[in-house]
Amino acid sequence: MKKIEKVGGFESKITVYVVVCWVLAACGGLMFGYDIGISGGVTAMDDFLIKFFPAVYQRKLRAKEDNYCKYDNQYLQLFTSSLYLAALVSSFAASKMCSKLGRKPTIFVASAFFLCGSLLSAAAQRIWMIILARVLLGVGVGFGNEAVPLFLSEIAPVQHRGAVNILFQLFITIGILFANLVNYGASKIHPWGWRLSLGLASLPAAFLFVGSVVIIETPASLVERNQESQGLSTLKKIRGVEDVDAEFEQIKMACEAAREVKDPFKRLMKRSSMPPLIIGVMMQVFQQFTGINAIMFYAPVLFQTVGFKNDASLLSSVITGLVNVFSTLVSIYGVDRVGRRKLLLQACVQMFISQTAIGAILLVHLKGSNSLDEGLAGLVVVLVCLFVMSFAWSWGPLGWLIPSETFPLEIRTSGFACAVSSNMLFTFIIAQAFLSMMCHMRAFIFFFFAAWIVVMGLFVLFLLPETKNVPIDAMVERVWKQHPVWKRFMDDYDGKEGVKNVGMII
Repeated sequence: MKKIEKVGGFESKITVYVVVCWVLAACGGLMFGYDIGISGGVTAMDDFLIKFFPAVYQRKLRAKEDNYCKYDNQYLQLFTSSLYLAALVSSFAASKMCSKLGRKPTIFVASAFFLCGSLLSAAAQRIWMIILARVLLGVGVGFGNEAVPLFLSEIAPVQHRGAVNILFQLFITIGILFANLVNYGASKIHPWGWRLSLGLASLPAAFLFVGSVVIIETPASLVERNQESQGLSTLKKIRGVEDVDAEFEQIKMACEAAREVKDPFKRLMKRSSMPPLIIGVMMQVFQQFTGINAIMFYAPVLFQTVGFKNDASLLSSVITGLVNVFSTLVSIYGVDRVGRRKLLLQACVQMFISQTAIGAILLVHLKGSNSLDEGLAGLVVVLVCLFVMSFAWSWGPLGWLIPSETFPLEIRTSGFACAVSSNMLFTFIIAQAFLSMMCHMRAFIFFFFAAWIVVMGLFVLFLLPETKNVPIDAMVERVWKQHPVWKRFMDDYDGKEGVKNVGMII
């Protein structure tokens, strides 16, 4: 399919089979994205509110109701956020399964839980059923978000590692767009359109289910579990060449180091493990405090707040979904060319301007019961699109990429589990709190997120090293020991539990 490339002494070429593996595994992102996009649209549908949240529906009907508070209901927020609490807990079980059984069966379990959850949510008759369905979906998300980025990073050649890993985020954005289109159509089907929206989550789950059967296990996982001959044949298959001896030796050495670590979570607490752990966790925290999920979860609600009618608000969220997808393609093209830091810093500037401008417009022009005029409401949509655009080529994909490439093999699944659980925890917090925050903080909520974006920019400027084209086997020597801040943490790095110069090329 493509000529042989040689980078760092390792040969590879892109084959049809390995591309199929990338795409099928990335359906885990499609599954996650569909849920992010579907929640806000469903909670804006009157039929859904009448069935499960009649008090919210009655409040919504009141002509004098405060624009900022008409959706403020803890149970309504729990519908969205319960998934992420379940994902937080399940990510640690997924970490164990990834290590003991492999990435492939973990992806299989993710798809099975998500499939069950989507079917139950479509058939729900009581509020406890809808919440239980969300929990099942959350377990699926926890397992999928742990296994899929690791799978993509481990199966990709080093020179394409960033682009391949960002397929996960690309599929998240496609899932969000698909959900927005479904919500737009389903909102016109009464009284069961919401069931269609929730039930169609079974489609991305089914794609991932099939994918988990077709894809191959990663060489690192096979060798780590003492299946060396199968690991070697797998490496030849995914690289498309026979001469993989040098890379396979690197994998074996990394796995030998990993076997010496009896308790990976205890190893994570060592001082020399702090740089990748702190960066991995903070990237997830900052990703949520951009305010992106507040906007993506509740885009239809937000657009209704500024004066759009139901159909117009759902259509506006479709537009932001399209922007999200196409902007992620920019990241796929640029991440291995421009680098991680430049994308993140540029996005901080653009997101800060967008959030503060939205906040200023709402502060001045949107009071308790009025609507914005048509021109200002359209401007808010444009600013939301500019915000989503910058997030989609930076903090969205790189929030998953950077943690997946900075942990060495001996603590990779445990370290990434901490990153995933941090993402789920703060997604839960934002999802549970956003509508209440909007009610109490009003327009100032956008200034709140803008302030966090300033903090994020400073973090990248002073603490985030560039990892473009740095294989993990050289991460300690070329990144952590050279960084003006993180080099101070490497004084207990003795090469016994983590090997100096040896890691897993991913």
